[in-house]
Amino acid sequence: MSEAGNWCLIESDPGVFTELISKFGVSGVQVEELWSLDKEQFDDLQPVYGLIFLFKWTKDEAPAGTVVQDSRLDNIFFAKQVINNACATQAILSVLMNIQDQAVTLGSTLQDLKEFCGSFDSTMKGLTLSNSDNIRTVHNSFSRQTLFEFDSKKPEKDDDVFHFVSYVPIAGRIYELDGLKEGPIDHGPAGNQWTETVRPIIEARMQKYKEGEIHFNLMGVVEDKISKFNRMLSIDPSQSDRLAVLLADEEARRSRWRIENIRRRHNYLPLIMELLRSLANRGELLPVYNQAKAKSEAVEQAKQEKA
Repeated sequence: MSEAGNWCLIESDPGVFTELISKFGVSGVQVEELWSLDKEQFDDLQPVYGLIFLFKWTKDEAPAGTVVQDSRLDNIFFAKQVINNACATQAILSVLMNIQDQAVTLGSTLQDLKEFCGSFDSTMKGLTLSNSDNIRTVHNSFSRQTLFEFDSKKPEKDDDVFHFVSYVPIAGRIYELDGLKEGPIDHGPAGNQWTETVRPIIEARMQKYKEGEIHFNLMGVVEDKISKFNRMLSIDPSQSDRLAVLLADEEARRSRWRIENIRRRHNYLPLIMELLRSLANRGELLPVYNQAKAKSEAVEQAKQEKA
């Protein structure tokens, strides 16, 4: 894979992804974490523009559907992943670039990019993304502060490697957009409500993992709730009390997300060094270190026994 500058790992979190989308200049959408595949949860979130699925990647995993290599590619924005650590942003863009709803505005950064590389093949689209300074800068603005710099290395055999893919409805069919595949994967007709049709597809993928192991995460790209509730209020003022509560809850959650994202990017090194110095002065640093080391060795031992 081409590096095209350094891309950091970012956390799979709806608050992170929602702010990331906003920084791209997109309006009208947000990201919600899905705790189940129940129909009621999807109904509450409608419209759902796409799903982002994080899973434990395994080498040479065969596609569950048909890889598209025909003229449908002209109407699907699909980019090959040619950069390390960028699959989260690429999965988000795979949804955003394929939304056909006037309520969603891409903004100049993504709209210009979409128009510029619209006629490119999937590899050239991936290279265009990898060389976009604007997209890389926004992506890297969510990097966590690290205490030390480590040499990057390729994953080894026993390392857990995670990957993001997207599921989107396009022209009446469901497609899985995975930048590591040769093209979009066609999962068949979307039906009257595509979230109902996609549920068994995702359930089948989840069932590949051993019971009790959590190796996946699912998030939905949905309509911005504040815009949605305000629109509902203008249509039906009789619901003003209920909608006012929902709006207040959503605004409070956005405030929490902003604080959490600030904390994610904060440099805690001075505080940590002061705590370590204080422990050392009291003669407590070595016992704490030995205790932490023992716990780490126990976790590693358990991992090896499970393998």
